[in-house]
This record gives sequence, structure tokens and C-alpha cells, in this order.
Amino acid sequence: MCIIIGREKEIEELNRRCQSKRPEFIAVYGRRRVGKTFLINEVLRDRMVFHHTGLSPYDRKRKVTLKDQLQNFYFSLIRHGMEGINPPKSWLEAFFMLEQHLERCNNGSRQVVFIDELPWMDTPRSGFLTALEAFWNGWGNARHNLCLVVCGSATSWMLDNLINNKGGLYGRLTCEMKLAPFTLNECERFFESRGIRMSRYNITQAYMILGGIPFYLDCFDPSFSLAQNIDRLFFNAKAKLGDEFDRLFTSVFDHADACMSIVRTLGRRHAGFTREEIAEKTGINPNGDFTTLLKALIASDFVKRYVPCGATTREEHYKLTDCFCWFWLHFKENRGIAEIDYWEHHLKEQEIASWRGIAFEEVCLQHVRQIKMALQIGGVSSTESALVVKGSGKNDGMQIDLLIDRADDVVNVCEMKFNKKAISLTKAYADKLTARIAMLEELHPEKTYHLTLVSTAPLQANKYADVFTSKVCIDELFK
Repeated sequence: MCIIIGREKEIEELNRRCQSKRPEFIAVYGRRRVGKTFLINEVLRDRMVFHHTGLSPYDRKRKVTLKDQLQNFYFSLIRHGMEGINPPKSWLEAFFMLEQHLERCNNGSRQVVFIDELPWMDTPRSGFLTALEAFWNGWGNARHNLCLVVCGSATSWMLDNLINNKGGLYGRLTCEMKLAPFTLNECERFFESRGIRMSRYNITQAYMILGGIPFYLDCFDPSFSLAQNIDRLFFNAKAKLGDEFDRLFTSVFDHADACMSIVRTLGRRHAGFTREEIAEKTGINPNGDFTTLLKALIASDFVKRYVPCGATTREEHYKLTDCFCWFWLHFKENRGIAEIDYWEHHLKEQEIASWRGIAFEEVCLQHVRQIKMALQIGGVSSTESALVVKGSGKNDGMQIDLLIDRADDVVNVCEMKFNKKAISLTKAYADKLTARIAMLEELHPEKTYHLTLVSTAPLQANKYADVFTSKVCIDELFK
């Protein structure tokens, strides 16, 4: 097994399940490119007796049919040593063939069966779920040496049809495992394992563009700078991630165009929109199907649902949380940049500086646990949200992207700054922050508000610096 960065708990759990003396049915899910297949292959490879991957609906010029999927399953059976069979005509027949194969090669030791991209195999009216149910309930769950591992990037399918199944597969899973993107700490370790030398300032920028997605990080060339790698991945003529946005959604969601429309809308404002606003801006009918789309995007970690600080559940908001999508929409889709070395030549321009501010805020939102630990409130229950107050008349509005509302009635009002040089607070900026706290105290006087600076650069000591009650530096985000 090669070196695996992070995933310690997942590796321990997979090994524990594989070594148990009972039948195991394990479901692994998570965002596409997050490393699910790699993890399972590396941990369980030597114990696999059958491995199959469903055909991608995106990689074919024509629509993938039931016949295609069955033919592909047939080839997997032959590849693993089954002889003298004809292609199955249904999933019931295909899974029966798998039962026969496993019985023939059974020597009493653990038999690991790995079926990757399971949702792709469930083509319309194929009867796939019924056959999977029959395979497990009628045969698999009585085989004490069987360990069935299934995997899928279509998280909503995995949740609806396996994890929250209300039919014949209800309660049949013995283990469910959601694989999350890397943290900054894990990204740093990943780059080190690949011989890529990079400062924490630049690792944070890489995270702001690619998120903690191992597949994207693995595309880096250690001989190039961060800027050169970004040009290589996004702006060169044959950019590695040149069509990744479309591929990302088309391969995971049944209604990819509608999902992309929602994501594009959410990409207009960092704090997001209400359900009604999204429906209005996208033109999608806010019915049950619309709810299903939002749930699918949330399940796949592209979108987050939250209630703004002090608001009711009726004011629930949805915001885009995927760093890759933020970058893609801002620079690839909205700008339509044709320069093959754009990132290297425009690093110091205001547009990139403005994007960095928003992107760093998103990184902080994904590292709230580390921020809380730095503030020594890791054990305090809290909810995290954004807040948008619209201006009216003489009163200015305000937008705060991270409020940590704690159970001890203290709210950390986080001001996030992505700077290379030390931050020097001016009187005007200090007055703006003080006014913001005063407005919050007027809205919710029952709370105590602490201004908290989260930054990549130190805060210079001057007579305005004490407006911040607490500070979190970049190194704390890497813990």
C-alpha cells in the first residue's frame, strides 16, 4: 500500500470491517475527485476477489444503456476468471453470475467485492436496485466471509437509495462512510509527499482555487510555481481541468443543467440567496423537483444551507461552498479568458486581489473547527452563519461572512483578511468595524460580540489594533 495522506479513521474502519467475522455491506460516498476509489483500492486491493466500475454517462458520445452496463459487468466477470458464460440479459442474472463466481473461488478467506460508481449502473427502468437487493438479502448477508463495498460520487443517489432506503435495503448497510475534502493541514502533507515545496501562503491560495480535492492537487508539477501550475491546469490550450466544470456536474447529477444553473446563481453572492430568490433568478419552478436539486447539491458538498444569525428558519439561505466552482465561474466562465499564461501575468491586478478576499473567506468557513481551537472554544457548542443586513434610508447595510454564535452567548464576528504584508488598521476602518458591532448589538442586544481577525499576515500594533478582541493567524488554520 502506498502512502495515504489523512483518512486515518477511514483506513482503520475499513480494516476493522474487513477483518470482522460477519457479512459487511459498506457504502463510501463523497464529492467527485475526492479520492474514494483510491482509498478503497489501496486499503483493500490485496483482499479483492471482484472489482467492477460502472460506465460513466459523460464519457460516451451516446447515452449509456442497460445493455452497455450489463456488457461491461460481463467483461468484469471474465476478467476475474469466470468462464463459459454468456452476457447477462438482466441485472438479476448478472448478480446471480456474481454469486456463482464467488462460490467457485471461495476458499474460506475474506472475499472483498468492490463495485465502484454504483449510481451509474442504475439506468432508467433497469431493475438494478431490485437485483442488488436480491443479491444482498437473498445471498450475501448469509455469507460470513463476504465484504461488499460500494462507492459513488452521485451522493444524493447513494443517500436516497442505500443509506436512507425505505424498501428492501432498509437498514442493510453495516457501515457508511462519507469522504471529505482535505484540510489545509492535509494539503500541506500531500504536497510534501509529492516533493512540492510551497509556503503556507501559497498552499492557502492553492486551496482557494482547488479546494481540498486530492485529484486536483495531484495535477501539480513540482518544477513549476503556483502561478505556472494554475495556468497549466486552467488556461493553457490543453488545460488538464479545461472541461472539469461540465464534467463534474454531468457525471453526477441527473438534471445537470438545472444544478449548474443554481450553482451559477449562487456564485453571484458569497452570502447566497433564499430558496425563493434562487427560483426567481434561475427560472426553475420551486416545486418538489427543485427541492430535490437543492438537496442533491448539498449532499455533494457544493452548496450549504444555513439560517442567518438571528433569523428564523423561514429565512433559510443557500450558499455556494465549493472553491473550485467559485474560481471557475469567476475566471473561466464569466471572463472567458483566452490568455494561456493569464495567472502569471495578472497576479497583482485588483480583480485577482478582490477574488482572493472572497476565496479566503470560504477557506475560513471550511476551517471553523481550527478557528475555534485557536480561540480556545473548541468545546463550546456553536452555529456558524453569515449575515446580510440591507441598507435602508440613512442606515448603511452590512455583510458579515462568518459569525460563530456560541452557546455561552458570545458571538465571534470574524473579519477575514488575505494579505501578504502586515495589516495596518486605519481610523476609518476601525470606525467601520466598531459601527458594525454597534449595529449587531442593536439587532440582538442579548449577545456579546467579539471582533475576531483571521488573517494570513500579522496585525501591526497601533492605536486602532485593539478593536479586535482576538486574532487567528494562518498557522492556526493548518493545525
